[in-house]
Amino acid sequence: MEKLPTFSDPNLLVGFESGDDAAVYKLNDRQALIFTVDFFPPVVDDPFSFGAVAAANSFSDVYAMGGTPICALNIVGFPVDLPKEILSEIMLGGYTKAQEAGCLIAGGHTVDDQEPKYGLAVVGLVEPDLQVTNAGAQAGDVLVLTKPLGTGIITTAGKQGVVDAQVLEEGVRIMSTLNASASKAMMKVGVNSATDVTGFGLVGHLRGMMAASGTTARVEFSRVPVIDGAWELLESGVAPGGTHRNLEGVGSQVAWDGEITGNQRLLLCDAQTSGGLLISAPEGCRDDLLRELEAQGVEGSVVIGEVQEAGDYPIEVTP
Repeated sequence: MEKLPTFSDPNLLVGFESGDDAAVYKLNDRQALIFTVDFFPPVVDDPFSFGAVAAANSFSDVYAMGGTPICALNIVGFPVDLPKEILSEIMLGGYTKAQEAGCLIAGGHTVDDQEPKYGLAVVGLVEPDLQVTNAGAQAGDVLVLTKPLGTGIITTAGKQGVVDAQVLEEGVRIMSTLNASASKAMMKVGVNSATDVTGFGLVGHLRGMMAASGTTARVEFSRVPVIDGAWELLESGVAPGGTHRNLEGVGSQVAWDGEITGNQRLLLCDAQTSGGLLISAPEGCRDDLLRELEAQGVEGSVVIGEVQEAGDYPIEVTP
């Protein structure tokens, strides 16, 4: 990105400077567009489930910014020698999630690719200057996570054929759950900052939020929710390559308490697919936010830490 020309436009409310979830462009005093795109290879074997998860993941960036997805385009890579029925099932999974989101899929583009890939380019709407970004966290905020961790570990175990069917089924359910209700709850209560937790893991996305906000996060490991079965898989040696790279990538930017084990570090860096929202909210809004999340049907939302004044590290992790 360093070699790309920089530019500015008064209507570009959010660009790529802070590494936010999506771009936001102001149309008028009442409407701004949110632009985002995401696609990836299969994370599960079932084509329909893969399509549903990929679509939910694509919509998540819009929800993280407090917007509503309105239309999308399919992005497809697919081998010419595979049965087209597989592609139909993948796209049907995506269309089902789009229908649930109230978003119109209006077409797309397909290329021949040795490995299947699927996702969406999504356009959403938000009121100008009401968009939630990753750059608004303030000292004294609480950090709320709306989905448990472990999808990277579970899907990797699925590819290796070492996961219990119920554990995989629960992982797919969580990944294919839209973040729409969580977004609605945070916008109703009012929060300072948010991002969704995906490929860079909890620590990676939290680091981005703290860097953009000029603050430090303190995370209590014991509070972080984990999908049932994921920890046992991690203890048995299952973890995706992306999770290991995430841990290597944070380097010296995390102050790990001496009691935090290697596997606990890996869990916090686990490369998620269609993870939950990570919300930074004023302490005074904590109870209202948790109540509203529950009222919206968002299961298991928990406070995992707090935001502090900027310190020596962007993130501190305690037991």
